[in-house]
Amino acid sequence: MVNPYVGILINDSLYAGIPLGNTKYEAIHFYSDAGKQFGITPCYFRMQDVHIHTMRVHAYVQRGIHYIREWIDMPKVIHNRAVYLDPGSDQELESWTQHGIHVFNRWNRYSKLQIHEILLQDEVIRPHLPATFPATLKNMKVMMSAYDSIIIKPTNSSIGRGVMKMDRTPAGWQLIYPATLKINNKIWREVRFRKQLPLTLLRKIQSRAYLVQQRLPLATYDRRPFDLRIAVQRGASGDWGVTGIVAKVASHKLFLTNVAQGGEVKTLTDILAAEYPSLDPSAVFEQITAFALRVAKFLSMHLPHLADLGLDVGITTAGYPLFIECNGKDQRYSFREGNMLEAWKATYYNPMAYAKFLLGGGTPVY
Repeated sequence: MVNPYVGILINDSLYAGIPLGNTKYEAIHFYSDAGKQFGITPCYFRMQDVHIHTMRVHAYVQRGIHYIREWIDMPKVIHNRAVYLDPGSDQELESWTQHGIHVFNRWNRYSKLQIHEILLQDEVIRPHLPATFPATLKNMKVMMSAYDSIIIKPTNSSIGRGVMKMDRTPAGWQLIYPATLKINNKIWREVRFRKQLPLTLLRKIQSRAYLVQQRLPLATYDRRPFDLRIAVQRGASGDWGVTGIVAKVASHKLFLTNVAQGGEVKTLTDILAAEYPSLDPSAVFEQITAFALRVAKFLSMHLPHLADLGLDVGITTAGYPLFIECNGKDQRYSFREGNMLEAWKATYYNPMAYAKFLLGGGTPVY
């Protein structure tokens, strides 16, 4: 009996690297290993490779040690690892659903404000959320009167791109902002002002959608703030589970914890032992895990087809969870950088286990 195919929907850059063995941050060999374990065959393709009218797709399939492009029947279950931002792509994915295809994590780039507004509806989650508003001139003034440190960031960016920070000083305020929106931006600029917002900030918040947010009182490691990347995924049972928790520590030079922005990866166990010996590690992990699962389950009741999330969550010095943001396409490499190899591997195995669950007629648990 031939194992059923499970589709992995990907973007052009990863697609181009597959025959060259250059898949960058994506360790697709874990999908292959998981496929062998679960009796399924992963295949890789882009949206333009699908002929929905014939229900066929031109996909890369591993044959021996090589990946070969083949025309195959459209897989019944697809894990979306591509990022699409246009309405046309959403409509195309919807048409696949209408043809009986289950695409999980179908849309994976939600506005940070949209996520915030959804989570505000849960009275248990609400106390863990920072004050957050659209970055209008009026809201900026309100936040400046309420807090001594605030964060301004694009509502649809990722891995720390475009994030700015404002701190109250004895003479007024200081704005720190990146010179470019590039991932590898190395130049940060400072502007000091009293009350009137700098022109560069006004231009930014008027040119695209930003949010303004209370800067959270994050716990620190080596005097640097850190937060946690929590992989929350559906697995073999169809229910949510926490796959791994890894800490990201800001560099000495910058306030961002993102690994792409120079952040350092540590295990939470090591940080708690070094900096917070009075906290019970098992109690901290239990509280963080319960919070992450609550967030994932609540979001999945409002956003369709969620199954694979990377949550950024901070903690206070008392171990209290603080929600930062939700990533619909978890990059996963933080676990590799933190030498948490089993968790890294599991982030690939769980989506395949969930795909097998769906192929067997399973229904997601909400």
